[in-house]
Amino acid sequence: MSDMNNEPSLEKIDDYNGKETKEKRNTVYIVIIFCIAVGILFSYLRSSSVQSDYVGTEEKPGINTTKLK
Repeated sequence: MSDMNNEPSLEKIDDYNGKETKEKRNTVYIVIIFCIAVGILFSYLRSSSVQSDYVGTEEKPGINTTKLK
């Protein structure tokens, strides 16, 4: 039974119930901002390197729309 008193509880944890340090909070913010920035970079690189399948007003080769009735 004496081991039960040595068990960690939520109240003994430094970060429980809004008691986190400013340094830990800033580290979490930096990690989140870094992940968002990397995601934006990858999505930009992907969108700029992939050729679009959108044809727009150009006609597709092999399809003659003027002879359709």
